[in-house]
Amino acid sequence: MDSTDLEVLKTCSTWLKSGRRCQLVTVIKTWGSSPRPEGAMLAIRDDGTVIGSVSGGCIEDDLIARVHAVGIERETPEIVTYGITADEAHRFGLPCGGTIQLALEPLSSQSVIDDLLARLARHELVARSLNVKTGAVEHVAASSGMTLNFSDDVLTTIHGPRWRLLVIGAGQLSRFLAQIALGMDYQVTVCDPREEFRDTWNVEGASLVHGMPDDVVIAMHLDPHCAVVALTHDPKLDDLALMEALKSPAFYVGAIGSRVNNAKRRERLKLFDVTDLELQKLRGPVGLYIGSKTPAEIAISILAEMTAVKNGVALPLPLI
Repeated sequence: MDSTDLEVLKTCSTWLKSGRRCQLVTVIKTWGSSPRPEGAMLAIRDDGTVIGSVSGGCIEDDLIARVHAVGIERETPEIVTYGITADEAHRFGLPCGGTIQLALEPLSSQSVIDDLLARLARHELVARSLNVKTGAVEHVAASSGMTLNFSDDVLTTIHGPRWRLLVIGAGQLSRFLAQIALGMDYQVTVCDPREEFRDTWNVEGASLVHGMPDDVVIAMHLDPHCAVVALTHDPKLDDLALMEALKSPAFYVGAIGSRVNNAKRRERLKLFDVTDLELQKLRGPVGLYIGSKTPAEIAISILAEMTAVKNGVALPLPLI
């Protein structure tokens, strides 16, 4: 889930514990253009204070005005739709006549927000089912392919790290990559068996493991929601990870290095029975060309390429 939406849930918990009333607003469905995707959230306190967003701002203004006018008196959720008419679309800033459907959920102890936050703290992927007639909530384990669903008066939203990133190497570039990826809804694992690099690792929220890269790749059971990036410059470590990752369903596999070193790497990997078809998955040199020089810029270029691949954007084939 988006880090902003996680902050929304944490703030709701704080408000409830302080005795304030609040409601959680979730985007259920959009038609046409919409500034925020399905599943995006905001929370409104009983005094009109807001955190998060579901639009460019105009819908938020209307929701706040509702709270100022009547407070948060409902005990059960409400489904509202904005932008049905051209006039409403213009008023609420919905481009191209877009329409947005929202769930307005007044929160209470039965909303079990703290249980959801505890599960997320354990890096679990959670399906939260809300009965919009009664307000009852149920949390169950979710699979990576599940998406938001609203049917039979039950709204199911998916929370947690739906994407995983394995980084080989705990150097400076890996720090920047991990920090940015954490804010992009990735569960980040960094693998480095070298003690001298592990001792200086200090990125909160990213797991550090000490096993050999090939063993870690196998143990993670990579799926199509996983990415692997090898950043050590040490063939003994990077190649171990790549030879297993390229045989997996991971949506993205990349390795740092020059074009010359990339060509040598491909030849080495063939010695480990990596096929030409599997090698086509390898992004190397890793990242989009944006003229990056510093570790921070290189990290941005890598995540830009990962995002494009994840979103199905056509990119030039890796050099072979």
